[in-house]
Amino acid sequence: MKQLLKTALTAFALIGLSTTAIAQNRVIVTDADINAGDIVTWTANNIYQLNGQVFVEAGAKLYIEAGTRIEADNGTNTDAAALVITRGAQIFAEGTPQNPIVFTSIEDNGTLDETSRGLWGGVVLLGSATTNNAQEIEVEGLGTITPDGDNRAFFGGTNDEDNSGVMRYVTIRHSGINVGSATGNEIQGLTVAGVGSGTTLEYIESFASGDDGFEFFGGTVNTRYLVSAFNADDSFDWDQGFRGKHQFWFAIQAADEAGRVAEMDGAGGNENTSPFASPIVANVTFVGAGIDAAPAGDGEEMLMFRDNTSAFYYNSIFTDFGSSDVGTAITVEDIDNGGSKPFDSRQRLENDSLIVGNSVWFGFKAGNQLAQFAPQDFVQTMLGAQGNQLADPILRGLNRTVEGKGIDPRPNAGSPALSIALKNMNDEFFSTTTYAGAFSPNDNWMKGWTTLDEYQYLADFITSISGDENNTELPTAVVLDQNYPNPFNPTTTINFSIPQAENVRLNVYDIMGREVASLVNNRLSAGSYNFNFDASALSTGMYIYRLTAGNVVFTKKMTLIK
Repeated sequence: MKQLLKTALTAFALIGLSTTAIAQNRVIVTDADINAGDIVTWTANNIYQLNGQVFVEAGAKLYIEAGTRIEADNGTNTDAAALVITRGAQIFAEGTPQNPIVFTSIEDNGTLDETSRGLWGGVVLLGSATTNNAQEIEVEGLGTITPDGDNRAFFGGTNDEDNSGVMRYVTIRHSGINVGSATGNEIQGLTVAGVGSGTTLEYIESFASGDDGFEFFGGTVNTRYLVSAFNADDSFDWDQGFRGKHQFWFAIQAADEAGRVAEMDGAGGNENTSPFASPIVANVTFVGAGIDAAPAGDGEEMLMFRDNTSAFYYNSIFTDFGSSDVGTAITVEDIDNGGSKPFDSRQRLENDSLIVGNSVWFGFKAGNQLAQFAPQDFVQTMLGAQGNQLADPILRGLNRTVEGKGIDPRPNAGSPALSIALKNMNDEFFSTTTYAGAFSPNDNWMKGWTTLDEYQYLADFITSISGDENNTELPTAVVLDQNYPNPFNPTTTINFSIPQAENVRLNVYDIMGREVASLVNNRLSAGSYNFNFDASALSTGMYIYRLTAGNVVFTKKMTLIK
């Protein structure tokens, strides 16, 4: 153990050297570079620049190392840049919480924000799973620009277990440019079309897309931990027989421009063609653009179910939604009330295959009573029978500005999200939780890898604070206490005190001195601070935590045992 600690302390002496910037090579990638059967690896020591649409051909495999950055050229219309994983190809983009994979624009030089939308195309996954289209079709956005005889933009098939690869800890930012000559032909941040259940999609963020954050066209893929932030149109959109299982989705809309938080369609053509869209979704936190916001866009409804879609939402939070015309929290298409199509989603609801239950609803411009935010009587009946609560979810903060650093969607003490009767999902895919919504009280899983965090929209992870500069009982010295409990699994509390306002950093390192978590990096007032550290993503072992307050540095060790 003494030798391990000596190794760790030696590594600390080299931390400053290890973070020295290393010049990266820039590799231009064109459509001719990843052909059928190729195995290609993109590494973190390069920046890869997409020149136009890059199709990963059928049979090819693209591996992307953790920490790799992919930038898209400034092409427009038919020259707009995008990465397309075609049917039969695979992508293995596996980042980590500390080293995510970043897809962005070549203009992303540190000056962009949530209003910088539509600078390039996006990422498209195409698979061979079933849809409810009568035949295989070309995906939205690319179909108008591929010539006749080029079937690389087609999706769908008969293999519901199709495997398009793995995407994990990936952020896609500033996408959604118009592709091709026709207007309204945008690609989403992530487009998922006909993708099968053999594919792994988790910890993926779409930030500041000029169109939707995520759009699913049919398929059976399962997803976890998706973030849709500040996108111009819908945060989540599905169509064409989308199914699968989904847990831990977070959406937050910008006040300036937004569509629906979730636009849920059953079909793009014949709405009575099976398989019907019928995904199962649990533990979402959907945050609108704000009660008093009037964003440009088609966001008259927070949730829109139409075109014969089914859906099952459980254990979720819906809040903070308004629009220029007041807007409603939920609308279900009903052909008896002005619709023009032969099939509607009301039929699905009345057949018990459209359910939103065991969820918390609050913060709507239309009002917080069922009849106000869900004006359709049959929707009120469904919500009233499914264990929903109308109460303030008491989230820690929804301030959307960098200056406010106020986005923290975890439920505070006393939140009904912590006491509501939850739906037992009774399926091994779904994690069992003790809370509604996408976040537990002690784990903001967006920290570290998202653009929201990098651009400093997220609130600091201080769970309780006491003391200020006018308190006569202020600490007299910088103190870093031993964490408790220790050993721990997976959470522990770290206490520290500072006698005066200081720039404070609290970081965690592994035994080799590699940073695994940045817990605090902010100017704090004098006082005593308690920090609840969640190490769920780390492996068993000894870790070092270091407090830097001004010129004072303290280091202690702690042990995680799983």
